[in-house]
Amino acid sequence: MKRILLEILLVLGLAGAGYFGWTQKQVAHSASQQLQEATEQAESGQSKTQETEEALGKAQEEIKALQPKAQQFDAVKGAFTGGQVLDDLEKLYAKQKGLSSERQLGLGMVRMLTKGADEESVKALNKTLEMLDWNNQRNIICATQNALAAAGQDVKVLAECNTPPPLKSAPTGPAKAADAHAADKAHGDKDAHKPHWAYDGEMGPEHWGKEFPTCAKGKTQAPLNIKGPFTKSQFQLVADYKMGELSLLNNGHTIQVMGTAGSKLRIDSKPYELVQWHFHRPSEEQFDGKPFAMNIHFVHKNDAGDIVVLGVMVKEGNENPGIRTLWNHAPQKEGPAVTPEGVKFNPANLLPREREFFSYQGSLTTPPCTEPIRFFILKTPINMSREQIDQFPFKLNARPVQPLNGRVIESN
Repeated sequence: MKRILLEILLVLGLAGAGYFGWTQKQVAHSASQQLQEATEQAESGQSKTQETEEALGKAQEEIKALQPKAQQFDAVKGAFTGGQVLDDLEKLYAKQKGLSSERQLGLGMVRMLTKGADEESVKALNKTLEMLDWNNQRNIICATQNALAAAGQDVKVLAECNTPPPLKSAPTGPAKAADAHAADKAHGDKDAHKPHWAYDGEMGPEHWGKEFPTCAKGKTQAPLNIKGPFTKSQFQLVADYKMGELSLLNNGHTIQVMGTAGSKLRIDSKPYELVQWHFHRPSEEQFDGKPFAMNIHFVHKNDAGDIVVLGVMVKEGNENPGIRTLWNHAPQKEGPAVTPEGVKFNPANLLPREREFFSYQGSLTTPPCTEPIRFFILKTPINMSREQIDQFPFKLNARPVQPLNGRVIESN
């Protein structure tokens, strides 16, 4: 019996020793894991500290590089403090009938430098945005939006305006041309920016007013449905277009052709320079509620910045030799302008012989829907073949007709 008791005690002792050894091993393993985790956290902390120090050093270098520019800005701002420049500029511009978008922007900037971001400065900058052609004046748009943001205004800055250029010394000589070429390439890159408006979907015409208030609240918006009764127009219209170098652009919304040098539209003998012309499918203007297959808008501007649009309707018919030339060189995808070597073109080739017109007070038919803009819509259409119409890379790029709002349509 004693032997059995001794064996039981021996087994219990061995079991207890084994359990004690196992628990100690687990404690040791747990302590080892905790030590390893602590070591890894310490190493991670050291890595993050090193990354932070590197980022801080880089930021200090960038701040150091910006200090001369900040000193230059302070010097410029100091020169405007007295207000004499602003007074002289306001008196000079007050004598002019209208200001171009560049001058309007300059006035707003001088006001900000002199008086800070006051109500008049913000008003001048907002006026600049209303005047701008959002397809062709991106640099001015970015400068204006960034100035409004700096003034504390709630403005949605375009994505391509948010990225500052890399810090570097100002280029000279051939490097400027290289930088300009690179900028053109970026502008034409489809991924360089997202469209801020469209002709359908969530950014279609019915939604333009969210970002461009004039599109929704304007009282003289275009296009219109052309229908009677009409009043007699007293305008005298003469298109004086010239042969010149062909330059075309697919801007993601239409095919746009740059105006040729010396081309003008004369209204009562007053000249308006042809800036660009572009296509819509179907036509934006309608006649008695019916659109044409397409239309062309020739956009003109005078020295005061006033815009006049000459519209030409396009109907399906015979092939158009002028359109054949354009379509042979027009980019099918969005990108920078192309200038085919040795190709000349006269915009007059796309005007009908008859120059009778309808006329109305309208607006830009694309954001920001600036108004007022005088439209002259020729009554006689030109022809394009069905194949040429189908070759136009945009199936729908026409804003719907807008309310008349008591306007009178004129006819000569």
